[in-house]
Amino acid sequence: MEKQVMEYASGNEMAAIAVKQIGYDLMGYYPITPSTQIAENLDLMRAKGETDLIMIAAEGEHSAAGICYGASVGGARVFNATSANGLLYAIEQLPVQSGTRYPMVMNVVCRTVSGPLSIKGDHSDLMYILNAGWPILFAHSVQEVYDFNILALRLAESVRLPVVVAYDGFFTSHQKRRCMRFEQDKVIRDFIGKKTEEYPFLDLEHPITVGSYMNEPDLINNRYQLHLAMDQVREVLPDLFMEYKNLSGRDYEVCEGYRHEDAKELLILLGSSFDTSMEAVDKLREEGKEVGVVTLHMLRPFPTEEISRLCSSAERIMVADRQDSYGAGGGNLSLELRAAMQRYGKNVIIKSRVYGLGGKDFYVEDAQELFAMLEDEDAPDFAYYGVTAGQPKNEEKSQFFAPVTENDTKLGIIEVTKEDKEIKIAGGSLNATTQITKRLAPGHGACPGCGIPVNLNLLLRGIEDPVVFLFQTGCAMIVTTPYPRTSFKVPYLHNLFQNGAATLSGLAEICYEKQRRGEIPKGDIVFVMVSGDGGMDIGMGSALGTALRGHKLLLFEYDNGGYMNTGYQLSYSTPIGARSSTSHVGKTQYGKNFFHKDMPQLMAAANIPYVATVAESNPTDFIRKAAKAAEYAKHSGVAYVKALSACPLNWNDKPDTERKVISAAVDCCYFPLYEVEQGKTRLSYDPEKNGKKIPVSDWLVMMGRTKHLMKEEYKSVVEDLQKETDRRFLRLKEKSEHHFL
Repeated sequence: MEKQVMEYASGNEMAAIAVKQIGYDLMGYYPITPSTQIAENLDLMRAKGETDLIMIAAEGEHSAAGICYGASVGGARVFNATSANGLLYAIEQLPVQSGTRYPMVMNVVCRTVSGPLSIKGDHSDLMYILNAGWPILFAHSVQEVYDFNILALRLAESVRLPVVVAYDGFFTSHQKRRCMRFEQDKVIRDFIGKKTEEYPFLDLEHPITVGSYMNEPDLINNRYQLHLAMDQVREVLPDLFMEYKNLSGRDYEVCEGYRHEDAKELLILLGSSFDTSMEAVDKLREEGKEVGVVTLHMLRPFPTEEISRLCSSAERIMVADRQDSYGAGGGNLSLELRAAMQRYGKNVIIKSRVYGLGGKDFYVEDAQELFAMLEDEDAPDFAYYGVTAGQPKNEEKSQFFAPVTENDTKLGIIEVTKEDKEIKIAGGSLNATTQITKRLAPGHGACPGCGIPVNLNLLLRGIEDPVVFLFQTGCAMIVTTPYPRTSFKVPYLHNLFQNGAATLSGLAEICYEKQRRGEIPKGDIVFVMVSGDGGMDIGMGSALGTALRGHKLLLFEYDNGGYMNTGYQLSYSTPIGARSSTSHVGKTQYGKNFFHKDMPQLMAAANIPYVATVAESNPTDFIRKAAKAAEYAKHSGVAYVKALSACPLNWNDKPDTERKVISAAVDCCYFPLYEVEQGKTRLSYDPEKNGKKIPVSDWLVMMGRTKHLMKEEYKSVVEDLQKETDRRFLRLKEKSEHHFL
């Protein structure tokens, strides 16, 4: 055995430690709960100079998978981590990686697949990739997360396949446990060995083609080779387990049982529930029950023979699935267990239960209850466990507040006219628009000082017509719609980050068609998509596609400069140099290392009729631009409005100073206020002319996330940001003063 030291850490932390010790070359990633901590910990290690891992923050999981694939083709050792819908967003890339036989390791920190949205842990995401051609290891403990990550890379390179290491989100991923790790990185690197490539892609003297077009019979031969590689896993992994045991003293097999040898009744399940069930088994054994529990460390290839052998003494088996294969009469684990027992001629009673969805806790008493159901001859073969009955519908209580109608908002406060094809707005003062009934109720869960409700309410003060909302995932959605409550007095729809604009375009088009058919009343409706928290990174493709198609709707972005709803990771709109949980400050890095994305100019380049930037520090300008955007959205096509939105928690400043912080961002021209109306740029506010222009450093010093940039060692970063800010503002001024631009 090699020397080891104790760590008190979570599964995500141990995964990061394993990645660092292995010495991976590159990680392509996108933050998604509950896997994000892996990237956060690795970035912190990078800032401290403990690893030279290349970390590329993609704009979405699909691109993260592409980054990983490209690097693995180039000969790198590559790592990724994701969860839930992030895994599903990347799923198109998974068969590409396995079908071309490039090894890598991906941690899947299991979480509920939306919708409706839930960030808690179950196994519904993992089961979608059973047919992707990736061997899948499942760790039920923090120690196994560390060990399996080491074993996974050796396995991947042995059989030339990408490998998944899966474990329970928020249970294994976040709960800290005492575990052991190797003291010396060299032990792990010697165990894995030097990477070799039979056909190196970057050997320019011997060029190869990867991923060529195939017809029959070549494709079926390719798939057969993939099948053979998966069969090779069955042969290789037990030997790797034995070799690893000699290094670590920890003994693993593809299946693990507890008091199963003579058990007449068995409970089979995955993940952290196995440890809970062991305690239940001990209690039932004290009562004279012949019970045991079994779990799997490998889902692909499925250990058919091994699981049958562990169940050899069982007369009755209960399979508990933390997901459902809807319509198949059980979850995937139960279906495969039934097939395995049939294949090996085991005459045994098998029942199954779906449990623990959405992270519902699993206690010792629950395991005991599952055993009791197994003994009950009248209990059905398949059912859900832990379902609670809903309340009868009460019409009087089903609506918390009266809906907002056109009579509540169409007050004539804002006058809209057209001059030379341009829309002119009169009225709309801050005081006058207070008469408009709020469509967002005051009850919500936003942090004190959060800019989201402020910006939403200012936007809606400029729109007197009925509004239909679509919210992409983010803080604004999470704090306003915790089931069964809602903060909205108008129709509201949610879809995920990457598809909000497309979803709203479909909704808008069918509404206009129903109005044309006379199926619903005619009248102006403003369709508004609300996005933020990095939503215009992963959702930019959908937004630009919607813009180019020209649907009549309004895209509103509250830009808080980070992925705030997942714990503040860097987004493409985060200021350069800003500290975040994936852009740490340390001896080798100074925070985010590239300039913020100019989304308004990207939208303007799509030639939509109206683009505007707004800020709560200039409320009347905000309201009038909202009114103008709504007018274009009703009659012309896509309008885009972007607000700088405060986040005191992650900007690390004070809630009562946010109006001043926003104002400083405007006055230093980091966030200039302007509009692009039918291709013509017009500055709304010029701090230079008003004598209010300040250096960017005066804004940066107001926030804890950028205060470190005031140190002499980061002077060049501030200078670069000042130059880029001045360059962008000068271009806007030149466009504004030009008769055509």
